[in-house]
Amino acid sequence: MRIVILYITLFFSIASFSQKRDVDFFIEKAILNTALLNDLNNQSSSLTIDSLLYKANLKPQLSVNLTGNYEPVINNFGYDTAITNGQNVNGIVSFSQKIFGKSQKNNQLGAITLLKDKVDFNKKITANDITKAIRLQYIVTFSDYCQYLNLQQQFGLLNNELEILKKFTQKSIYKQTDYLLFLATVKQQEIMMMQMKNQFENDLQILNYLSGTNEKSYIVLIHPQIELKKLINAENSIYNQQFKIDSLSIENQKQNIANTYKPSVTILADAGYISTLTGQYYKHFGSAVGLNLSIPIYDGNQRKLQITKNKFASETNIAYKRQFERQFKQQQQQLELKLSQNEMMNEQLQSQLKINKTLLDAFNKLLVTGNAMIPDFVIALGNSLTITNAIAQNNMARLLLINELNYWNTNEK
Repeated sequence: MRIVILYITLFFSIASFSQKRDVDFFIEKAILNTALLNDLNNQSSSLTIDSLLYKANLKPQLSVNLTGNYEPVINNFGYDTAITNGQNVNGIVSFSQKIFGKSQKNNQLGAITLLKDKVDFNKKITANDITKAIRLQYIVTFSDYCQYLNLQQQFGLLNNELEILKKFTQKSIYKQTDYLLFLATVKQQEIMMMQMKNQFENDLQILNYLSGTNEKSYIVLIHPQIELKKLINAENSIYNQQFKIDSLSIENQKQNIANTYKPSVTILADAGYISTLTGQYYKHFGSAVGLNLSIPIYDGNQRKLQITKNKFASETNIAYKRQFERQFKQQQQQLELKLSQNEMMNEQLQSQLKINKTLLDAFNKLLVTGNAMIPDFVIALGNSLTITNAIAQNNMARLLLINELNYWNTNEK
């Protein structure tokens, strides 16, 4: 028994020098160590480059082409010189410029911007999902941690009472069976304490796994300061942004369909030297200009079909948005109801704990006077453990409900 008490004392001594960790520590580590967020950051940066590439493509394009050919004819064997001229030299500087209307430019740039907006939205959602998951696991681990410390404290008190009972038993004030019954209760408490320690260590490992850390069981976990955010409507929720982005993307695609069937113009020009080198080769410098005009006339009714598909996409987006708004409100109401029920349950448990504490205090006084009914005392102790455990579970459930409500009430832009 002294070894066990020594172990408890040693634990608290180690804990007093241990590092303190709060929920934000694990959230920061998880966000830093998540490959998906790194991937999304790179995708966002790549789309920024795509926008710059498209703007660069709108500028005039210049290229230089140099060609020199020699087609020998030996003993009347070789390419027909009427076709090949025997040899030729080309040195051309080419210029081309596509002519875009302002709406076409804005449409293409808008499409890239919307893709980037979608990636940035996914970054926010991913970060919010990570925060929720880490907070959830931290709450569970913290609850284990608190219950373990509470069981240790109760175990120490029970051992003190056991020592008192042992002395009174030796003096025949209490029966041997009373002492053995109380000893069995203390041993059961010790098993529960060890089970809770194992549960805490296992849940801490899950928290380490999710956040990419390697914290040990002798760290000190700080109470999670998770306050309930102000409730918002579905329109202001971060999750509603996906429907806004999808709606803009559908509208952008609609405009793109219209732009596809507009005439397109490309200005062409070149200047340089082209010669067969057969005579007066110094006069063969020249230039050329051209215009390429493309006018869509008939495409097999593809435009109408694309417009119909675009309409279906718009209707689907509206349906999903309405479903989200309906379920968002229902989710809020359900979580608020559970939170209200949790608070009512907590009041009942605290009232019951107060009564049970009064009863235990009375038993403690009777114990030292030799008048305690040990079987009834053991029952009261068991009830105390049950109530204490129920309060811990209820407190954990409350924090989990707040975490869930805050997850849906995120309105970061």
